[in-house]
Amino acid sequence: MKKNVYPLEAECFYHVYNRGINGQRLFFDDLNYHYFLSLMRRKIAPIASVYAYCLLRNHFHFLIRIKPEQEIRQAFPEKSKTDVPKIISQQFSNTFNSYTQAINKHFGRTGKLFELPFRRKLITTEEQLINTIRYIHNNPLKHGITENVEGYRYSSLFKISNGIDDPMLALEEILALVALLGL
Repeated sequence: MKKNVYPLEAECFYHVYNRGINGQRLFFDDLNYHYFLSLMRRKIAPIASVYAYCLLRNHFHFLIRIKPEQEIRQAFPEKSKTDVPKIISQQFSNTFNSYTQAINKHFGRTGKLFELPFRRKLITTEEQLINTIRYIHNNPLKHGITENVEGYRYSSLFKISNGIDDPMLALEEILALVALLGL
């Protein structure tokens, strides 16, 4: 059994990550990165606030905080009898399935694109939170993609550093956190 596959709970921080099957590519061109982010905005924003993200050729990382149960229930009134962790999990599943279907159609391929299940790590301390933000934003450097992490276009650090509005990011909360932690 794979590690880190417990249910995502309301009001908790998580490092959510995944990669392509056998380390294969997830993103093939600029449009793929943008489409994946648009799916995250549509399907994940109703259940979670995004604090950091980075998309690389064959994997991605997100630091999220799951919204309160009441907000999730308001976003999905038709699922009033469904447990909130199941709603959360279904939104991630819908995101990954939609992306896979689009890539398969575009490239004439079949089958899965992502490893299953997607991974998650519960963030329980301020130190973990800081380290996770740094880890996510430094991932392009770690993988030798760039030496300038602020210039890597498929990262929340790029958006924040360049003053680019992204409705998916919890910008006010991120800036307050940065000020509080002295990052």
